Amino acid sequence: MAENMTLTPAAAKRIAWIAEKQTKPAILRLSVEGGGCSGFQYKFDLADMAEGDDAVSETNGVKLVVDPISLDLVGGSVVDFVESLGGAAFRVENPNAAAGCGCGSSFGI
Repeated sequence: MAENMTLTPAAAKRIAWIAEKQTKPAILRLSVEGGGCSGFQYKFDLADMAEGDDAVSETNGVKLVVDPISLDLVGGSVVDFVESLGGAAFRVENPNAAAGCGCGSSFGI
C-alpha cells in the first residue's frame, strides 16, 4: 500500500532542506488527528525512522511515512509543497476527502 502515497519532488526538496537545517533524517511523518474545521486534520513531523508497520514512500531520497490508521484516511494522497503570495505550505491532495476547508489542513470523510 506504500505505493499509494506520493511525495512530489517539490515537497521532497523542502523536506530535505528542513531536515538538513535540523540535522535530522529526511523522513516526513504524515498522520491524521481528529479536529480541525472539517473533522480531521493533517499533522506533519520529521521522524527519526519509520516504524515497523508504517507505509513508506520515497522520492529523491526523502521518505514519507504513514501509520496504518492514518493510511486508511489518506491512502492514495499526494503530498506537495506549494509557495504562493499567500505563503508556503505542505498540501495534501487526498482523494478520500469528501469535504475540506479553506486552510487546506483539515478534511472530512
